[in-house]
Amino acid sequence: MITRTVFAIAAMLAGATAFAQNYPTRAVRLVVPYVPGGGTDFTARVIAPRLSEALGQQVVVENRPGGGTNIGSDLVAKAAPDGYTLLMAGAANAINMSLYAKLPYDTLRDFAPVSLSVKGANVLLVHPSLPVKNLKELLALARAQPGKLNYASSGIGSANHMAGELLKLVAKVNIAHVPYKGNAPALTDLIGGHVEILISGVPAVIGQIKNGRVRAIAIASLKRFPALPDTPTIDESGLKGFEATTWFGVVAPAKTSRDIVTRLNAELARIVAAPDVRERFIGEGVEPIGGSTELFTNFIRDEIDKYAKVVKAAAIAAE
Repeated sequence: MITRTVFAIAAMLAGATAFAQNYPTRAVRLVVPYVPGGGTDFTARVIAPRLSEALGQQVVVENRPGGGTNIGSDLVAKAAPDGYTLLMAGAANAINMSLYAKLPYDTLRDFAPVSLSVKGANVLLVHPSLPVKNLKELLALARAQPGKLNYASSGIGSANHMAGELLKLVAKVNIAHVPYKGNAPALTDLIGGHVEILISGVPAVIGQIKNGRVRAIAIASLKRFPALPDTPTIDESGLKGFEATTWFGVVAPAKTSRDIVTRLNAELARIVAAPDVRERFIGEGVEPIGGSTELFTNFIRDEIDKYAKVVKAAAIAAE
């Protein structure tokens, strides 16, 4: 009986290995849980053609927006773990773990992290009329006028909402939140002086910074951004270790073969390291990362822990 069981297990493992070695034999879909356009979609559409070449099968980007990314994410979480349905995950997949009381999937349990593709720099902006030139002066003003300053975001639970609440938590300041339906209207009201503060991805605001319509105070990553070399980081401005970046990476359904995950990780690492791909990403304000599956797993876990504290401290709940 034991011998038959051992042979059965060995046959099963041999079959799984053979399947992984033949992978893929048909098209692979890369699900983006947003509408076309935007950072997640852009990242997926840069990577997909190169991954198609590497795998010898077409990688199709499929937009499945809605539910604060939960519709597309849940689709992938419940897909067959065969490597043919992947998700371009992002910060929302970490934030939503605490934001929603009933999430249809668990980011740590239901996904196999493959590769952290890129990280994007966020920049802390103020309206030029605000009498501050750096983070120290901004925080001093906020402490002198608790609750009087307003910061805009692209909506409840959005990445820049969480970045603003993280800043409030770490710096121990009281700044009012004004949610908008997207980053564009939030930026418009910052330019118009209707709100004083916004944290935004660099690509969306670099032109407004250079023409003086908004003032860059600090970068919310651990190193300076090449396009804004004179703008210090929040970390070097006094809030040590502060990081609130956008990020995008590929995940597969849990229980996907380790051989398939390893192959996808290697191919994705080569893609983001290619000079022309790196140049394109950097030109759009994001940094190519790559790295091991373990690195990505630990990164996601740290992001979930970080934003859980923010959601709890700010008593935020999804609408």
